[in-house]
Amino acid sequence: MALPFFLLDIATRFFGKKINFFTINKLVPNLFTIVWIFLFIGACLSIKKKYSKWLYGTIFLLFLAAFLVNNIYYSMTDSFFDFNLIEMASEGSSYFKDAIKNCDVKVYIVALISVVLAILGIKSVPNTKNNLKHFSYIILIFLIVHAIIPSLLGKANSELTWSTWRNPRNIYINFNDSNKSMTISGLYEYTFRNFYVTYLKDKNINNQEDLTFLEETFNYEDTDYSNQYTGLFKDNNVIFLQLEGIDEWLVDANTTPTLYKLMTNSINFTNHYSYYNGGGSTFNSEFAVNTGYFTPISYTQNAYTFNKNTFTFSLARLFKNVGYTVNAFHMNSSEYYSRGINYENFGYDNYFGLKDLDYPDNSYILDRELILNETFYKNMFPKDTKFVDYIITYSNHLPFSTSSGVCKLLVDEDVRSTLTEEQIALGYELPVLTEEECARRQAKETDYMVSLLLQALTDNNLIDNTVLVVFTDHYLYTLSDQSILSKYKVTENNLINKTPFFIYKNGQYKKSITEVTSQLNILPTTLNLFGLEYHPNYYIGEDALSTDYRGYAFFSDYSWYDGNIYVDGGIITNGKYLDPVILNEKNSFIHQLIKKNDLTLKYDYFKTINKHYSV
Repeated sequence: MALPFFLLDIATRFFGKKINFFTINKLVPNLFTIVWIFLFIGACLSIKKKYSKWLYGTIFLLFLAAFLVNNIYYSMTDSFFDFNLIEMASEGSSYFKDAIKNCDVKVYIVALISVVLAILGIKSVPNTKNNLKHFSYIILIFLIVHAIIPSLLGKANSELTWSTWRNPRNIYINFNDSNKSMTISGLYEYTFRNFYVTYLKDKNINNQEDLTFLEETFNYEDTDYSNQYTGLFKDNNVIFLQLEGIDEWLVDANTTPTLYKLMTNSINFTNHYSYYNGGGSTFNSEFAVNTGYFTPISYTQNAYTFNKNTFTFSLARLFKNVGYTVNAFHMNSSEYYSRGINYENFGYDNYFGLKDLDYPDNSYILDRELILNETFYKNMFPKDTKFVDYIITYSNHLPFSTSSGVCKLLVDEDVRSTLTEEQIALGYELPVLTEEECARRQAKETDYMVSLLLQALTDNNLIDNTVLVVFTDHYLYTLSDQSILSKYKVTENNLINKTPFFIYKNGQYKKSITEVTSQLNILPTTLNLFGLEYHPNYYIGEDALSTDYRGYAFFSDYSWYDGNIYVDGGIITNGKYLDPVILNEKNSFIHQLIKKNDLTLKYDYFKTINKHYSV
């Protein structure tokens, strides 16, 4: 009686093995499966035989359906089914027949075998009578064991850390990554908990004061937001180039000559800051640029956990609405930071990860592969449509040492280029570079990638109608020796977050913008430059090229900076005297923005906007 249930669960987790998170021999998912099967079979054996067979068959058919839905959907999308998808059923109905037709045949073979086993299971049901006391013991045992199992996943992170996305206990608590949730839970726990989280779990949307604040905030609409830059780049292609760790001091004529040339011949935002906190700073930038929102300050939740929120007005969706294809490209796999799921939720057509491809070595960590890889190249430069590419570099990532990582790979390449084959065969030692030297060498690799990107645009006759929006994800906080930074930049407060941001159109526009900006300004500024209709009030940041824009950036400790004063704890700690009334107004303004950001994400408020407003 238990065999078909075990088969459906183990096969589901086996078919999802490329998720490479929890293997099928892990204790917890198997315990969940055992305890659920114990409940199923126990329920069947606690009633009369004629009803027992019907109950057994009904439970089996329900989970056979769950097996088929999950695995057909996974076969098509590389993601397991989520009950949230039911709301989009009408959008996917046209693909239903193709999904069934193109599903891995092994799914259907397992389904057929499980049906045969279930028929044998029905025939093996013993003579039983109604026994309520027997069933009550079964329920009690189930509840006790089921309550204990999650503790075996380890301790949850109570603080916001970059690695929370891969902490099994946090994954189980949040249950917002369908792939990882399936691997740690198994088919039966996944089905019941996914249903509970989707439909029954208290979403805390019961604070009327919060909801009233959001309603009043979003009801305001600025209908006249055009300026002299509106539509300047209309109908051009656009490449968002997010640079890993390319701090401001690394952009110079010697270290990164290509980036330096681009920056000095662009719309250059010279007072730009990258919002940072400990919960995954690279993805924080991706989230901010794609959605116009940032990691919450007032409560602990990572940006990459909002993949079930509604983002109707994201970067990808607004460009797709006017005929663009939109794709994302990075070194890392789609499961890292749950990027595959997140980028799908942002509205992207595809997320491409070099690590997901069949590389024979670790050369995929070199940024040049973003352009040299044939699959990436083909999808990055489509010839028959307008396109948006979101490219995330990697090579200026720690460790900054010749003992491992990118620096070792690059220095080895540098040394080999100076030796003959005979000398290489005899063996050689790598020179030992300082941490700063490694950072500069790794930044040079990113710069090489940018030169390849420009050459590819030229080769494909795209250089004159493609805009590059270039920005850095975070300052180089990953250096072990932070004293390096003090040689090149302000480090005593959050102004250490100063990073490059510029917009380049083949050298056609050259202007310095000195007002303070952050990642939150990138999306609205770009939307206006491309002449896309949007709701300025639906974002936290503003168009930084607007004549009404007054620059500011704020940080995770509620401090803020407007180019004249730095305010911490509501008090000016650096800068000129400001009238207390005006200071209080500015403090209030910043706190209102943070409240708007945090509550919008907490209550998934764009889902409400979709229902009640014209979009």
